[in-house]
Amino acid sequence: MAYRSIAEARNLSDEELTAEITSAKQKLFQLRLAQTTGRLEKPHEFKHTRRWVAQLLTIQTERQKGIVRKTTSNIGA
Repeated sequence: MAYRSIAEARNLSDEELTAEITSAKQKLFQLRLAQTTGRLEKPHEFKHTRRWVAQLLTIQTERQKGIVRKTTSNIGA
């Protein structure tokens, strides 16, 4: 499974971002359920999913507060 980049998330519309957050939180819930029932095969997905949720929520907060992030190509220029 290829993990999505933060740059991809920044290109999402507000509606798509909200849908992606909901989807990622659902996946995190399913991972917790699988762990509790002993069916979790890939425990590393917890880390990746938690990080993805955090990144999405950060982007959402930045948009709400009107914060503009510099891209990596602009840093140091």
